[in-house]
Amino acid sequence: MITVTDLSLSYGERALFKNVNLKFTPGNCYGIIGANGAGKSTFLKILAGEIEHDKGEISIGKGQRIAVLKQDHFAFEQYPVLETVIMGYRKLYEISKEREVLYAKEELSEAEGMRAGELEADFAEMGGWEAEAGAGQLLSGLGLDEEDHEKLMEELDESKKVRVLLAQALFGNPDILLLDEPTNGLDLESIAWLEDFLIEFPNTVIVVSHDRHFLNTVCTHVCDIDYNKITPYSGNYDFWYQMSQILQRQAKEQLKKREDKARELKEFIQRFSSNASKSRQATSRKKVLEKLDLENVPVTSRKFPYVGFKPERDIGNNVLQTDKLNCSFEGTALLKDFSLLVNKGDKIAFVGIEHASKSALFDIIAGEKKPETGEFSWGQTTSVSYFPKENSAFFDSSLSIVDWLRQYSPDEDETYVRSFLGRMLFSGDDALKPVNVLSGGEKVRCMLSRMMLSGANVLILDEPTNHLDLEAITALNDGLVDFTGVILFNSHDHEFINSIANRIIELLPQGGMIDRMMPFDEYLKDNSVKQLRSAAYSGTNSANRNAQRLRM
Repeated sequence: MITVTDLSLSYGERALFKNVNLKFTPGNCYGIIGANGAGKSTFLKILAGEIEHDKGEISIGKGQRIAVLKQDHFAFEQYPVLETVIMGYRKLYEISKEREVLYAKEELSEAEGMRAGELEADFAEMGGWEAEAGAGQLLSGLGLDEEDHEKLMEELDESKKVRVLLAQALFGNPDILLLDEPTNGLDLESIAWLEDFLIEFPNTVIVVSHDRHFLNTVCTHVCDIDYNKITPYSGNYDFWYQMSQILQRQAKEQLKKREDKARELKEFIQRFSSNASKSRQATSRKKVLEKLDLENVPVTSRKFPYVGFKPERDIGNNVLQTDKLNCSFEGTALLKDFSLLVNKGDKIAFVGIEHASKSALFDIIAGEKKPETGEFSWGQTTSVSYFPKENSAFFDSSLSIVDWLRQYSPDEDETYVRSFLGRMLFSGDDALKPVNVLSGGEKVRCMLSRMMLSGANVLILDEPTNHLDLEAITALNDGLVDFTGVILFNSHDHEFINSIANRIIELLPQGGMIDRMMPFDEYLKDNSVKQLRSAAYSGTNSANRNAQRLRM
């Protein structure tokens, strides 16, 4: 259990939060939410003891162990993967290393023999004999093949390192688990496995995430950082959202009443301040007006961009046809005789673990690369706008955001472009920043602005929610739901897929695919889909494991 009492933290004159009082108890999962920059990650670091706060106290139950998801992906480069996971239980790891040193000696002194006995007892009590097996199970659940378990961390790619560090945090049944964006870098299968793990986890979990489905699935409580406060709510993210909408409406109604009252008072004061018989009443109303204090009404830190895609022309019945597309990378087939017919009204989510294949397909049909063999054709009425997963080439310049976007605008007038950028949260001097220094989230908002200005009736989006906060994801989600054209997209956000897609295509190993006209949640429950997946994945160990824990 963690108890937070009168916690405050400020940076200069900017207060992140003041006088926070919270209690985190075992058996519950607490989602920490708030706008970018509100202090979510900072709050986790305070709980972990990594940074100091200005005022207040953090109390942790006696003898309880905190585990933290590490953000430095290169901190364990020279260690084997299994050993890196076991390091998550620091005391057990230190005991195992001391045992190794003692047992490496040819002879033990009497004192060393007694110490070895103590270590054996502690090692057994902490589950040392099962440590490697437990670490291996965590790694397998998160999608790492057994052959990866013995590799050095430096031999793994970035996505696998993320999974190892997550396994490290989960290892050894910690009393308190602090997770900052644990779904980043995970595919849908691994996220589902993590959801199941946390649902069954008996201790305290505190998590920061931008994944709404994840928050809805695992959270029993939500702690909202806004208005320089951290406010706890019972229930998951959807419950918090409903409550927040009600509270916002109430706040707006109260503010309107105060503004109306202030207007009445000002009118009375103006009319009668020079009237001798009414001057006392006017003076009294001045005091009431001062107490209303409209200037210090708290302002939310949440900002929602405007995302709306308006096609310049309606799309015809002929949209896209691909015929036996083939593509490979370094000897590995990404697409094999891939044929597809896209229809008017389709909003297709491409899912599954063949991530490189999805990106290769999008690059080909967007005209960014050529297939090795095969053909594709767009209908005459189509106009296409593409959001690639890797967008750095678009921002390799010192142009300001205004000048950068002007390149893609049908109206090059600066006032028009600035007005558009303002709706995407680039106002004032922000719109003059050079694009080569933008953050990941800012680049995504620029790319979405470019797509909106295109007037396209076909949108291709490769993981567009990466780097976005919950507010921007919600705005993009709503914009794509309302879009009247065709969408082809790929995402790791379950809610995003389920709320937008009316057709699911899963790319399978060896070039196969499953194609179903149904929402994502129905697809996951469909028995025929499960049978097809099981057959398709039976050829490899990793796929077998994914089929066993099927829940995309």
